[in-house]
Amino acid sequence: EVQLVEHGGGSVQAGGSLTLSCTVSGYDGDFGCMGWFRQGPGKEREWVSTLNTLRYFTFYAEAVKGRFTIYRDNADNTVYLQMNRLTPEDAAEYLCAASPMCGQEAFNPRGFTYWGQGTQVTVSS
Repeated sequence: EVQLVEHGGGSVQAGGSLTLSCTVSGYDGDFGCMGWFRQGPGKEREWVSTLNTLRYFTFYAEAVKGRFTIYRDNADNTVYLQMNRLTPEDAAEYLCAASPMCGQEAFNPRGFTYWGQGTQVTVSS
């Protein structure tokens, strides 16, 4: 059974930093596409970042570009999202997602097959 498990959420003050992790297990091989999404209360799921692991291309939503960094540690099959200069607008549940390949929907929830349970990020002003 494929599992994606996120860790690293928490509460920070505006301007602070957090690093989220997503550890993958149960998949035979490597996912070609890893993504992070977030969803605030009463809001739609919002794309945050995607990593094309085959070519190591990274993509970011405009709202987080320059502040967030997605990267992967092949040794422990984990993808990270480093988040700096957090603002209250970044507060949400953050979800990790995976797909065998990055296609045209790599910036859309429809483009991902497997999902983690999410980790909560709270940012106080």
